[in-house]
Amino acid sequence: MAEEVKQPIPAVKPVSVAKPEGRNTDGFRPVRKGFGRKSEANDGFDTKLLDLARVTRVTGGGKRMSFRAVVIAGDKKSRIGIGIDKGKDVSQAIDKATRRAKKNLITVVIVNGTIPHQVEAKVGPAVIMLKPQSIGRGLVAGGAVRTICELAGIKNISSKILSGSKNKLNNARATMEALKKLKVRPVK
Repeated sequence: MAEEVKQPIPAVKPVSVAKPEGRNTDGFRPVRKGFGRKSEANDGFDTKLLDLARVTRVTGGGKRMSFRAVVIAGDKKSRIGIGIDKGKDVSQAIDKATRRAKKNLITVVIVNGTIPHQVEAKVGPAVIMLKPQSIGRGLVAGGAVRTICELAGIKNISSKILSGSKNKLNNARATMEALKKLKVRPVK
């Protein structure tokens, strides 16, 4: 009879099974963090805490303390917002104010790194004047006005707080009103 010739069996390479999209190695869905929300870390906005105050509400049972945070959010490309909110502790107040600042954004008119014309605004007792400056002059402003102009991306500006108000919140609101008044003359 015929002799059987034993040939070596070729080694089988392990076949990698393609896992379905969006799945973990075990085949289950990965845990999704921040379901339905954008991540706040990489949205392009810089935030600065302008003011933090401890406020008290007097009730029949005694005093309830909370914290009020004023946060400025801006992308340094002409978008700026101010957020004011309260919370039971400091971190909660800052988070809420940051979210509110990102919702209340305005777009500032910037021409060659400065504003197009001089503008004044009054909110409550605070009166603010903003003047355009030539390139290279820099940011000549103090306090809340400086913070807002930095985060809005205005490089050359001069400002003056005309009132005697030292209140950061009122000065910030007056600065925002002044920036809302800016207009560009249409080119003919």
